[in-house]
Amino acid sequence: MTQPENPFRQRLRSHASPLIGTVLGLPCAEIADALSRLSFDWLWLDLEHGNLDVRDAQMLVQAIGNRCAAIVRVPSQDEVWLKKVLDIGIDGIIVPQVKTAEEAQRIVNFCLYPPQGIRGVGIARAQGYGISFQEYMQHANDCTAIILQIEHIDAVNNIHEILAVEGVDAVLIGPYDLSGSLHKLGEVQDPEVINTIQSILHACKQHNLPAGIFCATPGQAAHWQKAGVNLLAIGTDITFLWRGAQQALLDFKTS
Repeated sequence: MTQPENPFRQRLRSHASPLIGTVLGLPCAEIADALSRLSFDWLWLDLEHGNLDVRDAQMLVQAIGNRCAAIVRVPSQDEVWLKKVLDIGIDGIIVPQVKTAEEAQRIVNFCLYPPQGIRGVGIARAQGYGISFQEYMQHANDCTAIILQIEHIDAVNNIHEILAVEGVDAVLIGPYDLSGSLHKLGEVQDPEVINTIQSILHACKQHNLPAGIFCATPGQAAHWQKAGVNLLAIGTDITFLWRGAQQALLDFKTS
């Protein structure tokens, strides 16, 4: 029996628009469980910033179940991090601060089993702790979306070479770090930052690869969707929490 390809990866590569997600940075299974019951297409589990570790990520993946895609951002391009995160059984991996085609190729190699790559083999949750070992090995290379973060001007300067690397499924723009590399930290609406992002989107269109971006607000997401972005992350769990509490206090004080 042939195992179908990862539905999230299929939708991503078909440029289905939009795929809406949000960022999880809190090690709380209940939050992941609750958000997965909404209409999000994917949840971004962030191991780069904050205090989530691999054990936390697996807990969140298990809480999400099959209700939406679980995508994990690793803290670095290190091979060990990539192996550990892939082994928990996820729908996609986000790798930060990719600046060259050589880095992109190395990441793809670490994420794919031979003969396409050099990913190490170990018994883990991804293959049911060995119960589904052969089935997983047969289909693993087709079942994980590899998403590279473009968040530095050096990456922008090398964008066409990065996008030409076989095995890359999408890029995810990091507007805040990108603005910092342009010496305009946090000024994500600055014309130079916007123009730089648009140049990335233009390159993605030329290479027929989907692009994503993090958005602090729904308004930003609507803007970038119209610009052709189909992988959108809106807000974070902690900002939803404090903004909801802040609004409740304001509503009470003004009632």
